[in-house]
Amino acid sequence: MRGVIFDGKQAQVVDDLEIRDVGPGEVQVAISAAGLCHSDLSVVDGTIPFPVPVVLGHEGAGVVEAVGAGVTHVRTGDHVSLSTLANCGACAECDRGRPTMCRKAIGRPGQPFTRDGRPVYQFASNSAFAERTLVKAVQAVRIPEDIPLPSAALIGCGVLTGVGAVLNRARVDHGDSVVVIGTGGIGLNVIQGARIAGASTIVAVDANPAKEAAARQFGATHFLTSTEGTRDILPTGADHAFECVGRVELIRQAIDLLDRHGQAILLGVPPATAEASFRVSSMYLDKSILGCRYGSSRPQRDIALYAQLYREGRLLLDELVTATYPVEDFEKAKADAEAGRVARGVLTF
Repeated sequence: MRGVIFDGKQAQVVDDLEIRDVGPGEVQVAISAAGLCHSDLSVVDGTIPFPVPVVLGHEGAGVVEAVGAGVTHVRTGDHVSLSTLANCGACAECDRGRPTMCRKAIGRPGQPFTRDGRPVYQFASNSAFAERTLVKAVQAVRIPEDIPLPSAALIGCGVLTGVGAVLNRARVDHGDSVVVIGTGGIGLNVIQGARIAGASTIVAVDANPAKEAAARQFGATHFLTSTEGTRDILPTGADHAFECVGRVELIRQAIDLLDRHGQAILLGVPPATAEASFRVSSMYLDKSILGCRYGSSRPQRDIALYAQLYREGRLLLDELVTATYPVEDFEKAKADAEAGRVARGVLTF
């Protein structure tokens, strides 16, 4: 079968992948569409260290082909959106409703694929850049069949991360002020999460002025090409500042933009060894710097919620899909994503 493999030097489309049979507590999914996220690019450029060879992709949707013993919440033929959280469901963190903190869901890559008889790793417990993948049952969330699968694919990472960071981690409230630095796929979802939460002022910041139209479409009330003009809009600072790029100088800017009791939420992914600085004295007015993994999401709950919000017209999904590519055109999709020409490109099978 076809898939996109990174071997440590280059990412390429291959057609000789094999996948093992479904096991107990697992679901086999025929992937229809998968978003190309910057986390996939970060594996290729080394920002995110990962063992190789690996099948890339982690933002996908498709149709259930087979279920293993003990799986009852989905069945063959169901449309599903996939999460990356292969959490155990039984530890203290899972029991507290914090599956993103499950230690069994972090840093334990499986190898359900083979190529030429040799095992191949699975990225983010997902590997959506393949015609078929195997996931734990908890990762497959049934969605209504009237949601287009290219749009549904984006729920599993970009929407869970961006909207989830607003609703679950920052807990933005009605009337709050929000600054969003970076308006790519994650940033746009932060913007619409802030809109859904009822924020009164949403300032989008992106160096590319061509992104203003999309930012305003998703809910931005203001658009700037740098943070310098933010204080003209919010003289006392922002209640919440989201950094969605992954650059330490922008992290510092997000912190410096906070009002009293403000929160800086870090969503961008800088290199693993990157260090950021801030003025300690500026933090004593109850300000906070919050890390956020995967939108602090509970996928079985949140994916269903976001699917419902989409059907009600409150959550934008179709508008996120700015280009679709057959999987054979992965190189073009990768180049467009790296150049910032698309908010989210989607590979189709």
